[in-house]
Amino acid sequence: MIGLTARATDVLIVALSALLAHWLRFGIGGVFAWNDADTLLVAFDCALVLIIFPACGVYQSWRGKSLSSLAWRIVGAWLVSTSVALMLLFSLHRSDISRLWFGTMTLCALVGLVGAKLLVYQLLRRVRRTGRNQRRVAVVGSESHSRTIINHLRDTPQAGFQPAMIYEPEDDETLVDLPRGEAATVSGIPVFHDFGGLVRKVRETHIDEIWLAVPMSNERLLLRFMREFRDDFVNLRFMPDTRSLSLYAHSLVEILGMPTINLAAAPVSDLEMWPKRVFDRFFALAVLLALLPVMIAIAIAVKLSSPGPVLFRQHRKGVDGHPFEILKFRTMRVHREAEGRLTQAGRADKRVTRVGAFLRRTSLDELPQFINVLLGQMSVVGPRPHAIEHDDLYKNLVDGYMFRYRIKPGITGWAQINGYRGETSRVEKMEARVKFDLFYIQNWSFWFDIKIVVMTLFKGFMSRNAY
Repeated sequence: MIGLTARATDVLIVALSALLAHWLRFGIGGVFAWNDADTLLVAFDCALVLIIFPACGVYQSWRGKSLSSLAWRIVGAWLVSTSVALMLLFSLHRSDISRLWFGTMTLCALVGLVGAKLLVYQLLRRVRRTGRNQRRVAVVGSESHSRTIINHLRDTPQAGFQPAMIYEPEDDETLVDLPRGEAATVSGIPVFHDFGGLVRKVRETHIDEIWLAVPMSNERLLLRFMREFRDDFVNLRFMPDTRSLSLYAHSLVEILGMPTINLAAAPVSDLEMWPKRVFDRFFALAVLLALLPVMIAIAIAVKLSSPGPVLFRQHRKGVDGHPFEILKFRTMRVHREAEGRLTQAGRADKRVTRVGAFLRRTSLDELPQFINVLLGQMSVVGPRPHAIEHDDLYKNLVDGYMFRYRIKPGITGWAQINGYRGETSRVEKMEARVKFDLFYIQNWSFWFDIKIVVMTLFKGFMSRNAY
């Protein structure tokens, strides 16, 4: 019944949008002045909404799913529907429609369709916060993992799921349970160890969903649940317990037609990286052109400050460990380090020139790295590349350290704008920096990059840790 109401509402919105667009385009008299092409186009739109929207999953349950996913799915489904309707109209040699009316109708319908769905979505969230319209869930898994899931469910009541019971399976591979019944509770939820008792309780209390939060290797338990509830109208959902795996990038991909989980691989596909690459080139070119006079002045100041080259060059690791030569304005007097050893600049370091101290404090020594960005060796935003000697030291001391190089290193980054710049005299400092870098990689988006760039403009150049 709800599904039919939703479909009827969408068709009504399309029809009303067409009427509204006619009124806006032709005036009040135009509401009743329709030609055959206009009528046919609206009829096609209404029919295709009933066909394409269900195929795109618009009418499926959105319980527990994100609002943005729903909105984008509606946008895509409507644009496909109206495009197909227009092509059908042209195939019948009926092209005598007002383009302004068509555009207005398309936009009004889009706003109406998305707005109606989002309104219902928000109303349902409010209703569910009061404890109504909930689906009862039985969680299968270890006590610690089940507790995490239950706490998450209780923190998000608007999702519409209510924890009802827990089943903690025995470790014995024979899957023979001891009939202990409801011997304990976790966060106030009864815990079952007897499979038969759980099955009876699920059927007696009309449980809606069973979430199997067990390790991926426990195939026998999964099959046991699938066999037992094959004739019951209970949703079985597998939520693999992967806590024993160090998953820095756990995307699911397909290789040779087989589903594959990336345990350690590039976290973002080349296609997803295209906006970042285009932005990097244009932004770097704009900065170099705009600040060329400043860079020339800095180069002269560096040259006059002490004997030696204007630019400091050092080999660093790039994406996937490929080496490149990073460029900076030289801030120290020319000196020689022992092979395999690198001494970081410290506070009141005598090797740093007066000009160099100013450049380091204001991050102006980093400007030549926009040349590295233009050459495709670096990105504007990303984990900072460290000296190779530091890589060799910290890769065995800090978990996930080398995973930072799965994407291009950057001039600025999430760690830098959160205060993690300059000297890393203790392992704890590097661990904190890596933690922020891994968060950035795992949550990367183009708009996250833009946010970091904007924050860098306001707070990222000056730092008390840069010396």
